[in-house]
Parts: sequence; C-alpha cells; structure tokens
Amino acid sequence: MAAFNATRPVLILGHHDADGLSSAAILFRALERSGQHARVRLLGRGENAWSPEMASELRAQDIGGLILADLGTRAEPPLAGMATVLLDHHVPTGVPEAALLVSGHGLRPTPTTSLLAWWCAGAVAEVDDLLWLAALGIIGDMEEASGFHELAAARERWSITALRRAVSLINAPRRASAGDAAPALALLLKADGPKAVLSGEYPETAVLQASKAEVQEALAEGRRVAPHIRGEVALIPLHSACQIHPLIAQQWKGRLKDKVVIAANTGYRPGWVHFAARSGQDTDLIGFLRRHRPDGADPMNYGNGHPQASGGALPPSAWNRFLAGLGFGADLEVPA
Repeated sequence: MAAFNATRPVLILGHHDADGLSSAAILFRALERSGQHARVRLLGRGENAWSPEMASELRAQDIGGLILADLGTRAEPPLAGMATVLLDHHVPTGVPEAALLVSGHGLRPTPTTSLLAWWCAGAVAEVDDLLWLAALGIIGDMEEASGFHELAAARERWSITALRRAVSLINAPRRASAGDAAPALALLLKADGPKAVLSGEYPETAVLQASKAEVQEALAEGRRVAPHIRGEVALIPLHSACQIHPLIAQQWKGRLKDKVVIAANTGYRPGWVHFAARSGQDTDLIGFLRRHRPDGADPMNYGNGHPQASGGALPPSAWNRFLAGLGFGADLEVPA
C-alpha cells in the first residue's frame, strides 16, 4: 500500500468466476473504506493480464497501483514500473521480483483468492461484514470441505443454502453466451449479503437469473454427449457458446474415476478450442498437459490452474495435434 500513489485510483484486475469476483469486490470495498479510490476491470474471454494488449490498456490509464486477483502469477509484472500486488492460489508459472505476491499455493488447505483478499483487506479497513464474499469464493472454488473456520463462521451468519445459491447465480453470467460478468460484480459491490443477491432487490439479479437459465439449457444438451475413450483419456466434444465445458468435465469426473476427463468446446470462442481437464484420481493434470503439450500451444493459455483442475485454449491445428498425441483419430479433429 505504501508504494501506491494515493492521489490516483488503484486498478483491480480480477477473474470473472465466483472467486475472482468476490476477491475484487472485497478489495474494492476495503480500499474505498480506507480512503483509497479504486476501480475494477474484469478479464473476459480470451483476455490475459500479461498480454501486450493489456499492457497497452494499462499504460493508457492514470492509476496509482495495480492489484491482480485470481489471475495466476508470472515472473514479470503486467506493467513494468507500476506498483503491483498479486493475490492468487494457482500453481505459479513464475515468481515476480518486482511485485508483491500473496499466494496460497503450497498451503494445506489451499486458501482461495477471495480468502486471501479478505485476510489482506483486514489490514486496511474493517471487513468483518464482507466475510460472506470470501465464503462465496471458497464455495465457488469447491473448497467447501477444506475446513476453513471462516466458512464455518459465514455459514452461521448467512446460511449455507443462501451462500450456495448466491454462488450459482454469481457464476452464471460469465458462463452464459454473452460472457459478461459485469452485472455479477455490480451486485457484489452493493449487496450486504447472499440473501440480498438472491432477493431481487437489485435489477442485476434478474439479469443473472436469465443467464443461469440459458446455461442450464446448454448444460442439459451437453450432458447428452457421450465420451470417446482412448487409454487413460475420456474426451467429451461440445459445441456451445456457453462455458459449459468445465461443468461437464466435473460431472463426468465422478463417473469415470480412472480417466483424465477432457471436455472440449468448439463453440465458446471463434477460432479456438477451449477445454477443461479433470481427474477423479490424484493425477497431476498440469504435469499431464505438460507432457502432451502440442506445438503451437501458448503457455499463457495452456495447462495452468490447479493439479486437479486445469485446461486451456488451443487453435484448431494445435488441438488436432493434441488429440493425435493422445491417441484419438482424425474423426474427432476440428476444421483447421
């Protein structure tokens, strides 16, 4: 905080899932309470905090500091010379020397970024009333059974049912075809708890409900797709504008416990195959994807995340090489 320019706003870059959204909301609300103005910029489909395009966007802004929440870590900062804090819990691809890194990676249990944000925010403002936001991130990243006492406290105050329903709603817009999580963030910035998120008191709730209905319809269709199995890999090919591939992979993981489940979506973003990898065993998926990395895979978009929950995005030609390396035939290739 001391390195930030207090006369200029701090920019928070956040991921658009429940953990990233709740992290950004905690940080924004805490900074504003401390007297430090802040702004939030969510990263959407195909965007990366370390891309040249993002660096150009950041250089054009008059900001006094930068906070990255739930976006991974790299050896270099997104913008050289800018005071930067990174909060994250994924497997790092580098440790930045010119930025402050607050990481949950390697801790057991692994704290979500939202929990890290809540811990850090408590150093600059009173944030006890924002604990429900940290709970959303814990539940959203499937760490509900990890034993965090903060989640137990949130259950007592706000009810686990309301928290779970709020997570489902907050996650919906980034999964919908429009991929716009801004209404979810707007709701988290003004709601005083999960029941306010659900109540319909704010207009964003209706937007999120419509997104959820669209995703549920796409999921119902995706569940009807049968997997193709080669060796240790089960492939589920999908074509949907909705981000259903992580959900489909997660569901099949429980049924194909001895396989690496890969759900691949050719309809999510034009010109790319987005895929999610899950495993019901202790397979290190990051290591698995590293061993099978095809030519043309961009390290920024391939094989990051968690050992048991990884994935990425590949151009069609690289995807076809990836499939061939896994033992799948030309019948499952996509047009290059």
